[in-house]
Amino acid sequence: MATAETVQLGPVHPPKEESIKVFNEIEVELKKTLQHLRHETNKHEPEYFTLVRNLSDHQLTNFSSDDLKEVRIATSAYGMHLFGKVLLPDSDPNHSYPEKGSSCYFMFRAFIGGDAEMAKLHCIHMEEIEEANGNKLFKAIFHQKDPLEWFDV
Repeated sequence: MATAETVQLGPVHPPKEESIKVFNEIEVELKKTLQHLRHETNKHEPEYFTLVRNLSDHQLTNFSSDDLKEVRIATSAYGMHLFGKVLLPDSDPNHSYPEKGSSCYFMFRAFIGGDAEMAKLHCIHMEEIEEANGNKLFKAIFHQKDPLEWFDV
């Protein structure tokens, strides 16, 4: 299995044609999965989606390949791993450009097998961080300043 220790993750860069193609292949699944994760986590840890709690499901998934802002690529013996950072455009009611630091993003990981014709969504990034005082922080929504790094879930 590919891990951060066994595979070199390339530098952050704007998406190129191949990354946009992969995004388009998984876009429907990304939207369904993001909505599902929010509904499931709202039952026990609504903090995961606190930053976008005011958005409807439609607003949460109102993104397209134009909103794919950063990608990183890793190649393993099994295929290519695409990590992406996607702007949630409705998180900024003014739709300012360039995006503000307070704009909200989510991150995903896709996999394209060596002999596969289509990309597959691997996961949407969700963090559970335990603080020194024992409190836990839950994040599935990030900001512009949050780095796009290797993640498994």
